[in-house]
Amino acid sequence: MEKETVRIENFSDAVFAIAITLLVLDLHAPDTTAVKNGAELLAFLKGEWTTYLAFTLSFFSIFIMWVNHHKIFKQIYSRNTAIMFANGLILFLVTTVSYPTALLARFFNGEAASVAVAIYTGIFVLINLSYNLLWFIASTNKKLLRPGITNSAIRKIRKNYLYGLPTYLIAFGISFRFPVIALAICMLLLIFWAVSSGKINMAQE
Repeated sequence: MEKETVRIENFSDAVFAIAITLLVLDLHAPDTTAVKNGAELLAFLKGEWTTYLAFTLSFFSIFIMWVNHHKIFKQIYSRNTAIMFANGLILFLVTTVSYPTALLARFFNGEAASVAVAIYTGIFVLINLSYNLLWFIASTNKKLLRPGITNSAIRKIRKNYLYGLPTYLIAFGISFRFPVIALAICMLLLIFWAVSSGKINMAQE
């Protein structure tokens, strides 16, 4: 069976690459007129810790999203209009990650932290929903999937994506009261998705 999703995957890879590159635009070096010596440079770098935190968290989030996108399209062999639009929704949301990242970098260490974290966690709730939508559309018609995939493998992948949704919702819900804990949950979810991508890979066997 010839794979029909090559152009979708190539286009998606380009969008992921651009989205992950955009994150670096929020990293700024100090002005030479404001920093005169090493001590002042160190003080500036310490003051930018929220920027480095937001950049690191978002970089690996997008990277793991790309890994899972690659895994899911190893299962999808054919495409229809619904799959193309569901994939477009994922790409749209991925390209918006840089904005809540900038908000997190600038406001996490202040009184607006709860709102910044809520926006940040909220975007990942939507991204998780978009992945679930893509797999739901693809898996409802087995003819769209790779030859030989089993029903148990289809269910395993579906459950794998559904597991993260309630956790993201919890992180979003508590971000208004406990933004630090909400962000910590997002970090733990990064580990979960990194491990769970291996489960999707096993489903290909």
